[in-house]
Amino acid sequence: MANDGKAGGADRVWFITGCSTGFGRDLARQVLESGDRVAVTARKPEVLAEFAASAASGRALVLKLDVTDPAQVDAAVAAAQERFGRIDVLVNNAGIGYFAAVEESEEKEVRRMFEVNVFALGRMTQAVLPGMRARRRGFIVNISSLGGINSSPALGYYSATKFAVEGLSGSLAVEVEPLGIKVIVVEPSGFRTDWAGRSANESPVRIEDYAATAGVKREQLRSQSGKQPGDPLRAARAIVEAVRSPNPPRHLPLGNAAYDIGTARLESLLAEFRAGEAVARAADSPKN
Repeated sequence: MANDGKAGGADRVWFITGCSTGFGRDLARQVLESGDRVAVTARKPEVLAEFAASAASGRALVLKLDVTDPAQVDAAVAAAQERFGRIDVLVNNAGIGYFAAVEESEEKEVRRMFEVNVFALGRMTQAVLPGMRARRRGFIVNISSLGGINSSPALGYYSATKFAVEGLSGSLAVEVEPLGIKVIVVEPSGFRTDWAGRSANESPVRIEDYAATAGVKREQLRSQSGKQPGDPLRAARAIVEAVRSPNPPRHLPLGNAAYDIGTARLESLLAEFRAGEAVARAADSPKN
């Protein structure tokens, strides 16, 4: 039977980063509705007051967590394990964006984004894996993006962080699946969160040559914030269902755009590879 992350039929224990708004908050709600327990985290735990009743009943644990602070990571994971006895599902949801053409981008902001989106994700994963390895079960759910499959103007460095999440997750899956631990990479397209309005900075630099590409995309991202077709609650349900599935997917695209643009990009990449097959094969040393 496929590992479902449960311990002897008991409810699952989730640990979700970035629960202030958006995916993280809706996922925490859905986890509780499904009957599981959850550690709900945010840099400012006072914004998680809605989970007070669940915390009082012992089904939720509200924790202060800045994922870029190693001491807070260790303390939060230890607190969740002490309260619940284990962590069955880690959801690496915390993340930020940044809008700028590559040439317009500020190194300080780019490095901060990599710290949150990539290095903190790795740090959280390392923190929970010892317990999962000891139990030979668990799930790591990494929130990537359509931007981790398909690049767009104004999102070059953001896409770079999500491509990194895709690559890290692929290697992680090969390493931990023999140990009974599953990895799911979630690839949403546009969802009605405030990611573009609150969690994404924008370079003050504007180069006119990029106005028709990165400039247009910047305006589009801001103007569509909160109006995207994706429903975060439906996404949360899809993630819970994926974890409960007897055959969990390694990749979970969410939204019509994620599926349509993602599959088109994969087909385009395959066509490019096939067109260059002769050149690619000729690069090896001749067989003796």
